[in-house]
Amino acid sequence: MPELPEVETVKRTLEGKITGLSIKAVEIFLPKIIKTPGPEELATRLPGKKIKKLERKGKYLLIYLADNLVLVIHLRMTGRLIYSPPDAPDIPHTHVIFHLDNGDQLRYADLRQFGQVSLVKVDDLAGLPGLCGLGYDPFDPHFTRELFRKELKNKRAMLKPLLLDQGFVAGLGNIYADEVLFRARLHPQRQSHTLTPREASRLYQAIREVLEEAIANRGTSIRDYVDGEGREGNYQNLLRVHHREGDPCLKCGTPVIRVRLGGRSTYYCPHCQKS
Repeated sequence: MPELPEVETVKRTLEGKITGLSIKAVEIFLPKIIKTPGPEELATRLPGKKIKKLERKGKYLLIYLADNLVLVIHLRMTGRLIYSPPDAPDIPHTHVIFHLDNGDQLRYADLRQFGQVSLVKVDDLAGLPGLCGLGYDPFDPHFTRELFRKELKNKRAMLKPLLLDQGFVAGLGNIYADEVLFRARLHPQRQSHTLTPREASRLYQAIREVLEEAIANRGTSIRDYVDGEGREGNYQNLLRVHHREGDPCLKCGTPVIRVRLGGRSTYYCPHCQKS
């Protein structure tokens, strides 16, 4: 699933290409992708709307339009949003095409069809299901070290499932939760309220560092992810533990372990991340 670094990379690769353009027409080939206000109304309301800016909140991409509207896109597991000239080869599993007034297209493709596209008023954005329950974005200025320490103390949960909780911190998924815990030298089953202030600070710093490093490398392409230009990321080549079961730890040489936590595969080094 595209996580914060992947969605941020899609945003950055698209904003220089589509900001200032207008949507000329919309083709919808899979109506269930459109969550609100419904496929027919969305296709009627979008033409003529100018794209003003792009933002990201957690794993959501927000495309702000004229007339106080926002196009909200969640890529879920296999969604792709790719800027293409009209004569570019067809992208498999394309479900929505946004035709732009410069003649090019923004194509939404999704192999597993779990993605979501919504069109809402800016004033209604905070109440949109999914968005309304998000916790702090790791790069939000209000997400301070002190706040993070306090929130950890108030929770009684294993660290790995807690980091995956979008209501706690928005944007982390399975890949980066593993990488963050390895960098912070914390066991994935450690209880959050037992962390010392120094360990909590280390975890806070690891979240920021891993995400910044992943963004700098344009995200992680293990299966389906590509950026807004159709290019794969590079961070999969820098992963320390995720997807490396049985491989030697890059720090100590101990074989990386994979366990199941909350139904998700979790990778860690039993020497560097002692329980």
